[in-house]
Amino acid sequence: MIQYSRRLTPWLYALLIAMSLVLILPPAQAATNQEELIRDAREALATLRKINPAADAIAKSAKGVLVFPNIIKAGLVFGGSYGEGVLFVDGKVRGFYNSVSASWGLQLGAQSYGYALFLMNDKALKYLEESQGWELGTGPTVTLVDTGVAANLSTTTLRDDAYAFIFDQQGLMGGINIEGTKITRIKQP
Repeated sequence: MIQYSRRLTPWLYALLIAMSLVLILPPAQAATNQEELIRDAREALATLRKINPAADAIAKSAKGVLVFPNIIKAGLVFGGSYGEGVLFVDGKVRGFYNSVSASWGLQLGAQSYGYALFLMNDKALKYLEESQGWELGTGPTVTLVDTGVAANLSTTTLRDDAYAFIFDQQGLMGGINIEGTKITRIKQP
């Protein structure tokens, strides 16, 4: 019996740490209604464009922008993330979507972040709206824009179908990868 509890002890500590991280993260500002989600998405996009010149330049050429203002991610060996977002086309709301991912492996922690997906052509916009869910990494090409990629972007070098910007990371968890994330339209009543 003592052997068994010694093997469980590290896992119990890890579980307690993960639970503590979830509790110390700022309260999730999950949208309680569509108006709040729209407001949060507009504010997040405006802030991203203000602080990131590459995002601002891309936004001017984009056919549509899908904004997830608050994604919650947590993991202890098995992990997952979830958030809801808004698709804007010509500044108008065109639909609501969720972003879901699952993972397993060496991971421990919890965090929140947001991301914006700039859809650069009609092909990407049509795929998002007509598919039964877009798993990033399949379908239209998506480039995750980090500092290195942003330095080389200009309106003449934009060739991919979509560009993703991650913003407002908070919490403790190693790295963010949106590949494998599934985006699905939320059915409206």
